[in-house]
Amino acid sequence: MEDAYARSVSEVLDFFGVDPAKGLSDSQVDHHSRMFGRNVLPEEKRTPFWKLVLKQFDDLLVKILIVAAIVSFVLALANGETGLTAFLEPFVILLILAANAAVGVITETNAEKALEELRAYQANIATVLRNGCFSILPASELVPGDIVEVTVGCKLPADLRVIEMSSNEFRVDQAILTGESCSVEKDVECTSTTNAVYQDKKNILFSGTDVVAGRGRAVVIGVGSNTAMGSIHDSMLHTDDEATPLKKKLDEFGSFLAKVIAGICVLVWVVNIGHFSDPSHGGFFKGAIHYFKIAVALAVAAIPEGLPAVVTTCLALGTKKMARLNAIVRSLPSVETLGCTTVICSDKTGTLTTNMMSVSKICVVQSADHGPMISEFNVSGTTYAPEGTVFDSNDQQLDCPAQSPCLHYLAMCSSLCNDSVLQYNPDKDSYEKIGESTEVALRVLAEKVGLPGFDSMPSALNMLSKHERASYCNHYWENQFKKVYVLEFTRDRKMMSVLCSHKQMDVMFSKGAPESIIARCTKLLCNSDGSVVPLTAASRAELESRFASFGDETLRCLALAFRTVPHGQQTISYDNENDLTFIGLVGMLDPPRKEVRDAMLACMTAGIRVIVVTGDNKSTAESICKKIGAFDNLVDFSGLSYTASEFERLPAMQQTTALQRMTLFSRVEPSHKRMLVEALQNQNEVVAMTGDGVNDAPALKKADIGIAMGSGTAVAKSASDMVLADDNFASIVAAVAEGRAIYNNTKQFIRYMISSNIGEVVCIFVAAVLGIPDTLAPVQLLWVNLVTDGLPATAIGFNKQDSDVMKAKPRKVGEAVVTGWLFFRYLVIGVYVGLATVAGFIWWFIYSDGGPKLTYSELMNFETCALRETSYPCSIFEDRHPSTVAMTVLVVVEMFNALNNLSENQSLLVITPRSNLWLVGSIILTMVLHMLILYVHPLAVLFSVTPLSWGEWTAVLYLSFPVIIIDEVLKFLSRNTGLRFRFRLRKMDLLPKDRRDR
Repeated sequence: MEDAYARSVSEVLDFFGVDPAKGLSDSQVDHHSRMFGRNVLPEEKRTPFWKLVLKQFDDLLVKILIVAAIVSFVLALANGETGLTAFLEPFVILLILAANAAVGVITETNAEKALEELRAYQANIATVLRNGCFSILPASELVPGDIVEVTVGCKLPADLRVIEMSSNEFRVDQAILTGESCSVEKDVECTSTTNAVYQDKKNILFSGTDVVAGRGRAVVIGVGSNTAMGSIHDSMLHTDDEATPLKKKLDEFGSFLAKVIAGICVLVWVVNIGHFSDPSHGGFFKGAIHYFKIAVALAVAAIPEGLPAVVTTCLALGTKKMARLNAIVRSLPSVETLGCTTVICSDKTGTLTTNMMSVSKICVVQSADHGPMISEFNVSGTTYAPEGTVFDSNDQQLDCPAQSPCLHYLAMCSSLCNDSVLQYNPDKDSYEKIGESTEVALRVLAEKVGLPGFDSMPSALNMLSKHERASYCNHYWENQFKKVYVLEFTRDRKMMSVLCSHKQMDVMFSKGAPESIIARCTKLLCNSDGSVVPLTAASRAELESRFASFGDETLRCLALAFRTVPHGQQTISYDNENDLTFIGLVGMLDPPRKEVRDAMLACMTAGIRVIVVTGDNKSTAESICKKIGAFDNLVDFSGLSYTASEFERLPAMQQTTALQRMTLFSRVEPSHKRMLVEALQNQNEVVAMTGDGVNDAPALKKADIGIAMGSGTAVAKSASDMVLADDNFASIVAAVAEGRAIYNNTKQFIRYMISSNIGEVVCIFVAAVLGIPDTLAPVQLLWVNLVTDGLPATAIGFNKQDSDVMKAKPRKVGEAVVTGWLFFRYLVIGVYVGLATVAGFIWWFIYSDGGPKLTYSELMNFETCALRETSYPCSIFEDRHPSTVAMTVLVVVEMFNALNNLSENQSLLVITPRSNLWLVGSIILTMVLHMLILYVHPLAVLFSVTPLSWGEWTAVLYLSFPVIIIDEVLKFLSRNTGLRFRFRLRKMDLLPKDRRDR
């Protein structure tokens, strides 16, 4: 029954055919069970494990590598090769792919936990009326029409419509569903609101929320998927994970690279058709296979096998940095996504605010001698910790607040007219509440005011343990006064009173809505001397004016009063709640975190828009936005602030315009949050969404990066990509800066690896075109790609964050990692790397003192050596020295190229190697590893290399070092000519831009 909130109690009961005095009969239960289903959230269909595994290999580059491994394996068998060397290449490739697949499967398995943890918010049992008798049944057996008894501490087992209240007040904490900072008062009356959201449905109790005050009966109107919690479950179930911007760019790169690789491989094979019949191959078919192997080697050289591992490693390093900033990353790609975030949709309660009601202002009558003179006090401290001070209107701190008569009585009344508990939780190292947040705020106020008569009170209290300090002053007042009788809060009176006995004096303390308390007061307490004087019309008007001003600041306001009663009286009635003595007003709110204002300014500077999203009412939310700087210097919020209902009523075109300016979105429910994320994504925004409640989970999962609060629900955490350990919005901004730095470093090592791979492709291609022997063996290419490239590329991830990283606008979603002038730069570097490698190979044959000193034509015609008379043995072309020199040139030139990537445009003379000692260390380690395979015999055999002489090492250095000079010239041009902006590659963009590039 979807509109039960708008129907009267009798209409709802008639709809289900239930007698409120007897409940459903057994036959009705069976009928309703068949009609509406069981009260459980449906099991989602899990993706089979084998499908998860296969999904990890659904990538073009991965498929090319698999084909290359299979072809390499088949060719090794066809050539009769045996031993480890024959199968090393396909084995290493498949090992890399298996490792990447394992990481992907683990990540996707964790993503499904959010749906499982949602079940934790379902109640286990319910007190149900059936066949005229109450019984306790499993909540899963409830059916629509069941009459359920609910009371304080009860977790609601289904969506219910209130039909009867057995107490004066009935309140429910539904923050996990709506994000409201205070508990909500429920009643029996129907609601006529059109387009009602959860907050408007005052007669509906939602599944999974908690009763915090009162007792009553309700009829079940929705079970399982037909509850508010069920709609969240369905929303999460039908939300597909979005690929991150970097993942999209790498996928585009893969498609582009696959086409280039295929073209070059075919070209190399076709160019050498004339050599298929060379005698050295032993026939046309064997010649075709030989050059096919070269094409496979070219594919292995072109694909940066180590790129996924290096990207993963760099992002993992970023997660460690972010953990130090209290941002715990659950999904590695989200580290990079933060860097291009354009909009942060931030939950208000608990993120921008502390989610702890706190008294911030006190108003008392200082003196009434010459008309009412009002004094206001400000109270510091924004959490439940009993830490804070009281300041007067001149911002002067009060050393002993309890010496002021009104503050003294305020502390007494706050402690005694109170049903809540404040306690310290050593496991979380935090103070926690039990009961209403407004009442706990009064308990904390009593602790901040302290006790009278002790000059050393502030320092004495600080000497207590946190457990003792939690309620030390409250316990003092409770020991001084014995509670005799309590008049509970009722909606018509809007107040609560408690009768207390103290020695030979009995006092009644009252608290409640200011309009109710002030109307019942005839006297007031003066703060100047503690005297009690009549409450005049002028004083009453002034107090009502101050109460109104508290409302303008959207403070939740309570008034406190007292009255002495005859000694020995054991009860009080409503008639006693007259002739009260006014003590003062207290204004409280869920205060904004002190760090948030600076964080908001940092977002604006960085070009990131913040939209505050909350279930609270519009005026309260606007007040918080003013305090945190979202509405700085603005009086009119039209066009910036919308409730969910206001936004939905706008025409489609106006909604599009509103989304571009919106700063506040209030009175929302879960579906609105998800709708907001989708609408922003449709405008090509990269959206970060924060939240802590079950209601936030669908939006967290849908957003480009979902950010959950450390103190939030398990559901929100499981649906998120990142968890804020300190629940602080400022930590998000720090994480964005780190995300941008990580992306910059990611670009640097991707460019490094691409230029290195271009060098390897150029090397093999040039060797094939020139018709010289194979320059590098496939196993040598794998070694270079995985080890000698991988270590420095990973170390580039430790490049220091630029000082102006948060002064630039967010990068565009479609921005390619390497485009235009940068592609030309790295093409030049890559071509030099390839030519230097081939030059090292040729140098050994023609110029090396240890080589045969052939002519160039003899080297090019090596395949006919057996058919000619030569002064050198043909076995010289199988010598391992030339390929070792070539491989060493490739390794050393890439080490120098790694130094080039300390900065995109800054010279090595400015950004020196000392700025990244990790990179220096990785270069040293790489060279040590290379030395090992050269000079340790078993490894040398495995990699088909041999030790080099000093002369050969000298040639290697001469051929390698110029890469530094070439890149310095290119950097100089980038810095001084603006060429990097004018240069365009129309058809050779390494990472094609998204059509939706803004």
